[in-house]
Amino acid sequence: MKSYYSLGLMSGTSADGVDASVIQSNGDTEYKVILEKYFKYSQNIYENIHDFKEKINNSKDLGNFSKIIQSIEKEITLFHVDVVNQIIKEVQSNIDFLGFHGQTIFHNAKEKISKQLGDGKLLSKLTNKTVIYDFRQNDLKNGGQGAPLTPIFHKLLKKKFKIKEATFVNIGGITNITTISNKDNMLGTDIGPGMCLIDRWVRKKSKINYDKNGIIAKSGKVNRKALNQLLDNFYKKQNVLNTSIVQSFDTKFFDFSFIKNLSLEDGAATLTEFTAQIIISALKIKDYNKKKIILCGGGRKNNFLVEKLKKQNEVIQLIDEYGVDGDFVESQAFAFLAIRSYLKKPISFPTTTGCSVPCTGGIIIKS
Repeated sequence: MKSYYSLGLMSGTSADGVDASVIQSNGDTEYKVILEKYFKYSQNIYENIHDFKEKINNSKDLGNFSKIIQSIEKEITLFHVDVVNQIIKEVQSNIDFLGFHGQTIFHNAKEKISKQLGDGKLLSKLTNKTVIYDFRQNDLKNGGQGAPLTPIFHKLLKKKFKIKEATFVNIGGITNITTISNKDNMLGTDIGPGMCLIDRWVRKKSKINYDKNGIIAKSGKVNRKALNQLLDNFYKKQNVLNTSIVQSFDTKFFDFSFIKNLSLEDGAATLTEFTAQIIISALKIKDYNKKKIILCGGGRKNNFLVEKLKKQNEVIQLIDEYGVDGDFVESQAFAFLAIRSYLKKPISFPTTTGCSVPCTGGIIIKS
């Protein structure tokens, strides 16, 4: 099978910068990492994104703020152009594809809307590269949740690690989970909040962007009343919106109001406990309770959260223990998905997003 060089560009819910990964892969059974690099957004871009995301509460707001969206989208795209140009200078091989995730600002599977800021046409024009972007739309059109899209890449990692069966827990802004059985059957879904609530709280109550290593939460005290309200509200809303096991979440799905009167430290402690309990509950479900549970995503760096998870489940490991930098799993994944999209191979499946049939995805803009 022919092998391709693909550059995956990922900016997650934290919206602090772009993870870039160049991989070589046939889009199926093998891949090799060529380069990985992080590019931090300027403070101006960071603030523009987060200030704007606070204004988006429903799909109508996407229309109401269309001019602002266009402005920020251009700013983000031009930043990605600089990233691509820097990577091209460093990589000896010719890059065949850019897998451009963009910056998610709104996601609602029920309305079949998932909005990522990023102009694929402009990126292709200014870099002279074939760009694959807008990966979620085809899945949504076919009845899927539009997320998570990483399970097919997790399956490749399982093969690389030579593990019989494994559960991957990706703690990004949202936490998603993938289980691959010893027969290579995949199950995947979003399960709840990752870092999105903790980060949002810390930004709201201080001048820093996130709770590094969970130090703020560790110094606080869990407010049991607020915790119970968070849990009750989450499970109640979850059942109302989607009773099936396959689901996806926007960061605004979770009610933030229960902790509004708490201190910075107690709010962080309560939200960290809430996030931990959601993950722990999911890992108790038979399908996900495997002998190998592997954490990836930025949340794996929150030592306080990880300690809570490991206390409940001793088999939990970090993906870094397998020689993979957990910061770049998603950018590698979107480099891989770009190749699969180009080859018309499916990137989402009924058991991972709830789509009616296996779906390819991504809009392809040829250079």
